[in-house]
Formats: sequence, C-alpha cells, structure tokens
Amino acid sequence: MRGELHELSAVELTSAIRRRDVSAREALDAHFDQLDAVDGRINAVVTRDREGATALAAAADALTASGAVLPPLHGLPMTHKDTHNTRGMRTTQGSTVFRDFVPTFDDLIIARLRDAGVVTTGKTNVPEFAAGSHTFNDVFGTTVNPFDTSRSAGGSSGGAAAAIAARIQPLGDGSDMGGSLRIPASFCNVVGYRPSLGVVPAVPTRNAWSWLARTGLMARDVEDIALGMRAIAGCDARVPYAYPVTGSFGSSLERDLTGLRIGWSADFGLGVPVDREVLRVLEGQLQVFTDLGAIVEEAAPDLRDADQVFTTTRAFDFVLAFGELVRRYGEVIKPEVRWNVEQGLQLTAQDLVDAALARTRLETRVRRYFGEYDVFASPATQVLPFDAAQRYPTSVNGVEFETYLDWMRSACLISATGLPAVSVPAGFSDDGLPVGLQLAMPHGSDVELLQVAYAFEQATGWAKRGPDL
Repeated sequence: MRGELHELSAVELTSAIRRRDVSAREALDAHFDQLDAVDGRINAVVTRDREGATALAAAADALTASGAVLPPLHGLPMTHKDTHNTRGMRTTQGSTVFRDFVPTFDDLIIARLRDAGVVTTGKTNVPEFAAGSHTFNDVFGTTVNPFDTSRSAGGSSGGAAAAIAARIQPLGDGSDMGGSLRIPASFCNVVGYRPSLGVVPAVPTRNAWSWLARTGLMARDVEDIALGMRAIAGCDARVPYAYPVTGSFGSSLERDLTGLRIGWSADFGLGVPVDREVLRVLEGQLQVFTDLGAIVEEAAPDLRDADQVFTTTRAFDFVLAFGELVRRYGEVIKPEVRWNVEQGLQLTAQDLVDAALARTRLETRVRRYFGEYDVFASPATQVLPFDAAQRYPTSVNGVEFETYLDWMRSACLISATGLPAVSVPAGFSDDGLPVGLQLAMPHGSDVELLQVAYAFEQATGWAKRGPDL
C-alpha cells in the first residue's frame, strides 16, 4: 500500500492512520519517497528534516498505540511555507538576509498544525518576503509548475502548491495578501482558500490591526481544506478582532445550490484584462452551476475603490514590515520589495485618509451587491501559468502592465474587499495548463463558501487530475 499512500487525501490518510491500517512512519516514508522522486524537477521543498520528522512519526505511532484521543491531523506529513516561522527549522523568507535563520518559536498557524498532529518534514519555497506571485529567490532558485516544468507555479505559496499538486503531501499552509494562496492554486490545479479576517490569526505580527494579509490553506480538494480548518481556525487574544464564522468547519460540505444567486464577471466590472483562453475555460464551466440549480447572471460588485484600497494598504504594510530591513540591507533585497517599501514611505496623511474613506465606500457597495447575490464568481488569475524564466508577466491581450502587481489584479481586487475567497480547479487550457475559478462570499461565510466550492468540485472532477511527473 505504501506506493499508493502519496495519492491519498488528508482525510483518507489520517483516517487510515486512525484505523491502524497505516502507521505514521509508513505515511512519512511514502511522503519522502515521492519527494525524492519528483522534487528534483520542480524545486518545491527547500529544507528537509528527515531525522526530526522520523522522531515525530514515532511519537505519533506511540500515541496511536496508547489508545488516546487522536488530534484531527494525526500523523499527517507536511512541509510548511518558508515565510512561516517554524521552531528549530531554518526559515529563510526566501531572502539571503535570513539564509541561516533558525527561529526559536512557531508562528501561530504552525503551532496549531503541530498541536493537531502534523508531522513537520521541511519548508516550501517562496519569493523573497512573499512579494509577488512567482516563486523564485536568490537562496533556492525557482519553483516550477508540475503540469509544465517550463512554467511558473505561481506564488507566493508556490512551493506549497507545487508540492501538493505533485502528490508530495495533500495539505499545506500558506498566506495571501494579493493572491498568494489563490494564484498558485489556480496555476497548479489545487484549492487555495483565503479565510475571513481573523479566522486564522496572524501571530506574531508587528501590527495587531493589520487586515489585508491572511493565513490559510491549500489542498488537492475542498474536503481537506475543511479538515485543516478544524485544526487551525479560532480566535487569539493577541489579535483584537475577527469576523464570526457562520456554521462549523466540521459540518457537512453537502449543499443544495437550488436558487443560489451567483454573479459572474470576466473583467470585475472594471475592464480588467484577462487572457482569452482563461475566459474560454471559465465561461464553459458556468453551466455547471446552472445544472446544480443555481441562478447565474453577469454582475459584479462596484469595485471602483478597490485598487486604491489595496495599493495604499499594501504600501503601508510593507514599510511597516520591511522598511527597516530595506534601510539596513538595501540592494541585497529584491527590487519589487524595495519599490513597495518606497511607495509606503511616500504616503501622506491625506493618502491614508483617502484610503480609509475609499475602504468604507467599497464595503458599502460590496454589502449592497450581496443583498442581491450570494456569490461573486470571477477569474482567479488573469493569465495562464507563464514562462518561469520571467520575473512576472508584463502584458495580457496587448495591454501593457505598469507594475509587478498589475497582472495579479484579479486577486488583489478581492483582497481589498476583505471577503473570504477560494480558487477551485475549473479546467485546463488547450495546452494542458490549469485554470482556477475564484469564488467570494460575504464576511464570515467561510463554511458556505467551501460548500459551494465543494459542489462545483464534485460536479466537475477537475481537482482529481494530477500532473505527469
């Protein structure tokens, strides 16, 4: 059975360990077998700890044998995103500045995964300081797409997405400010879920009031996302706010979509350029919702203020998080990070006032939209997975981009709203490249969002398709 273990979902693998059909050590061996077999082609996992993982698996097997109540992710092998501090394990942020940094603490999401029984095995690659949606850095090089190793795996959770798609592991942690969970999920045919504010608190943080970035999960299917959320969701006193989630992540994902009102927009109502092949694939999938009983209409929320909200908030967050590092290390740090910090340093009081007013207008308009519609559906990405030798796409459909963020606008606009969002596998281009559908729902509707994504996933089966490595 060991040769098949890497194909199992997190739900299937943890269930097999609970039943004692499989030991945690056998699951770990299958994980490392697959890692050794395929990672040389994709460069997803940049740090490995076989010795530490073996000790954790042995402890997990001892706990199984003891008859104790087992945690939800008991014995599950998992690498972690290299921007998440992981106690006792090199955590580089993809930067030469932290090439040899070994933290003495866990970020909250890692601590919760450990408490849930995960067997930590290593770290996945990221762009430097998670800036940008293409995973490359001067420490470890470029992570490529398992479906076409000449293409980008996306980012900033690109290493996690590639590892999950390549069947190295079924579940992974990530983060998302401007699409860092949704874009690599779309590129790699996996599910990427950005929760509502505070559902998975970002701790530690220099700014307890930060709201734009989120920590969340990626997996090969929605059921594994729900399992993982049962382990990591919950308030923390160090973060002073959170949207209450309606329902439980442990509830059934089955849902009748009859009468569900879905608004779809190819361009977000703003003329956002999207690759024609991406739109061809996605528009061909809208009938799936109609067949499930939903009502699909072309309609977008009024997102006129979203660009201003996103760019100002991101600039402020970057100068707060990385301003001192840029001042100390200068050109050692990649130009995209330095540019974002410079944008933050140039902000005036009036800029912050204008952004606060714009955010309020945006919130009012989005709430009005969800008075008419239950779900907003849109492209998760504006482009197909691009040449991995590029830093980022510079145009689409003949429209030239001005900054490295412009090609990520499909995700950034939704980030600005603060809504929970998910990218779910929605088909493939004529060249066999994955395409993701982005779904967003009102604040706190995380469980319902996963139910809608699950209904689409079950009806289409796209999530079952893996790469040929």
